[in-house]
Amino acid sequence: MTKEAFFHDWLVSYLQGRLARDYKEIKANGAEQKHEFNGHYPDLILANQGMVVAIMEVETEGSITPEQAERWKELAGLGAKLILMIPNHTRPKVMDLVLQKGLAGKVGVGSYEITIKM
Repeated sequence: MTKEAFFHDWLVSYLQGRLARDYKEIKANGAEQKHEFNGHYPDLILANQGMVVAIMEVETEGSITPEQAERWKELAGLGAKLILMIPNHTRPKVMDLVLQKGLAGKVGVGSYEITIKM
Protein backbone atom coordinates (compact mmCIF):
# COMPACT_ATOMS: atom_id res chain seq x y z
CA MET A 1 0.00 0.00 0.00
CA THR A 2 1.39 3.40 -0.94
CA LYS A 3 1.58 6.28 1.51
CA GLU A 4 -1.09 8.10 -0.48
CA ALA A 5 -3.45 5.10 -0.35
CA PHE A 6 -2.79 4.70 3.37
CA PHE A 7 -3.56 8.39 3.97
CA HIS A 8 -6.71 8.18 1.82
CA ASP A 9 -8.04 5.23 3.82
CA TRP A 10 -7.12 6.89 7.12
CA LEU A 11 -8.96 10.08 6.10
CA VAL A 12 -12.05 8.09 5.04
CA SER A 13 -12.04 6.42 8.47
CA TYR A 14 -11.53 9.75 10.25
CA LEU A 15 -14.39 11.40 8.34
CA GLN A 16 -16.66 8.45 9.08
CA GLY A 17 -16.25 9.15 12.80
CA ARG A 18 -16.38 12.91 12.44
CA LEU A 19 -19.57 12.92 10.37
CA ALA A 20 -21.38 10.56 12.77
CA ARG A 21 -22.84 13.61 14.52
CA ASP A 22 -24.67 14.72 11.36
CA TYR A 23 -25.58 11.39 9.76
CA LYS A 24 -27.07 8.39 11.53
CA GLU A 25 -25.89 5.85 8.95
CA ILE A 26 -22.45 6.10 7.40
CA LYS A 27 -20.98 3.41 5.19
CA ALA A 28 -17.33 3.56 4.17
CA ASN A 29 -15.60 1.94 1.23
CA GLY A 30 -11.88 1.61 1.70
CA ALA A 31 -9.65 -1.03 0.17
CA GLU A 32 -12.62 -3.41 0.26
CA GLN A 33 -15.62 -2.18 -1.68
CA LYS A 34 -18.53 -3.47 0.40
CA HIS A 35 -21.15 -0.73 0.16
CA GLU A 36 -22.74 -0.06 -3.20
CA PHE A 37 -24.85 2.97 -4.14
CA ASN A 38 -26.63 2.77 -7.50
CA GLY A 39 -23.91 0.60 -9.01
CA HIS A 40 -20.98 2.65 -7.67
CA TYR A 41 -18.75 2.52 -4.61
CA PRO A 42 -18.14 6.04 -3.30
CA ASP A 43 -15.74 6.47 -0.38
CA LEU A 44 -18.56 7.40 2.01
CA ILE A 45 -22.32 6.97 1.81
CA LEU A 46 -24.14 9.33 4.19
CA ALA A 47 -27.72 8.51 5.17
CA ASN A 48 -30.41 9.39 7.68
CA GLN A 49 -33.45 7.22 8.39
CA GLY A 50 -32.63 4.86 5.53
CA MET A 51 -32.39 7.59 2.90
CA VAL A 52 -29.03 8.42 1.30
CA VAL A 53 -28.51 12.16 1.67
CA ALA A 54 -25.02 12.48 0.20
CA ILE A 55 -22.03 10.58 -1.07
CA MET A 56 -18.45 11.65 -0.53
CA GLU A 57 -15.25 11.14 -2.47
CA VAL A 58 -11.97 11.74 -0.66
CA GLU A 59 -9.21 12.89 -2.98
CA THR A 60 -5.49 13.20 -2.50
CA GLU A 61 -3.18 15.38 -4.55
CA GLY A 62 -2.33 12.50 -6.87
CA SER A 63 -5.93 11.44 -7.49
CA ILE A 64 -7.14 14.78 -8.85
CA THR A 65 -7.10 14.21 -12.60
CA PRO A 66 -9.41 14.80 -15.58
CA GLU A 67 -10.17 11.06 -15.52
CA GLN A 68 -11.23 11.28 -11.88
CA ALA A 69 -13.40 14.29 -12.78
CA GLU A 70 -15.29 11.98 -15.15
CA ARG A 71 -15.99 9.73 -12.16
CA TRP A 72 -17.25 12.77 -10.24
CA LYS A 73 -19.63 13.46 -13.11
CA GLU A 74 -20.99 9.90 -12.92
CA LEU A 75 -21.38 10.10 -9.14
CA ALA A 76 -23.07 13.51 -9.30
CA GLY A 77 -25.79 11.99 -11.48
CA LEU A 78 -26.77 9.23 -9.03
CA GLY A 79 -29.45 11.18 -7.16
CA ALA A 80 -27.57 12.12 -3.98
CA LYS A 81 -25.46 15.19 -3.34
CA LEU A 82 -21.79 14.61 -4.14
CA ILE A 83 -19.25 16.07 -1.73
CA LEU A 84 -15.58 16.18 -2.69
CA MET A 85 -13.03 16.31 0.12
CA ILE A 86 -9.77 17.67 -1.29
CA PRO A 87 -6.40 19.00 -0.13
CA ASN A 88 -6.83 22.72 0.48
CA HIS A 89 -4.02 23.77 -1.87
CA THR A 90 -5.65 21.91 -4.81
CA ARG A 91 -8.87 23.95 -4.67
CA PRO A 92 -8.13 26.01 -7.84
CA LYS A 93 -7.35 22.87 -9.87
CA VAL A 94 -10.44 21.08 -8.58
CA MET A 95 -12.69 24.06 -9.27
CA ASP A 96 -11.37 24.22 -12.84
CA LEU A 97 -12.17 20.52 -13.34
CA VAL A 98 -15.61 20.96 -11.77
CA LEU A 99 -16.39 23.84 -14.12
CA GLN A 100 -15.05 22.00 -17.17
CA LYS A 101 -17.31 19.02 -16.43
CA GLY A 102 -20.40 21.20 -15.81
CA LEU A 103 -20.66 20.21 -12.16
CA ALA A 104 -20.58 23.63 -10.50
CA GLY A 105 -24.09 23.41 -9.04
CA LYS A 106 -24.01 19.65 -8.47
CA VAL A 107 -21.11 19.12 -6.06
CA GLY A 108 -20.02 20.46 -2.71
CA VAL A 109 -16.32 20.88 -2.04
CA GLY A 110 -14.72 20.52 1.38
CA SER A 111 -11.02 20.69 2.04
CA TYR A 112 -8.44 19.49 4.50
CA GLU A 113 -4.97 20.63 5.42
CA ILE A 114 -2.26 18.79 7.29
CA THR A 115 -0.04 20.98 9.46
CA ILE A 116 2.96 19.71 11.36
CA LYS A 117 4.59 22.09 13.82
CA MET A 118 7.81 21.34 15.61
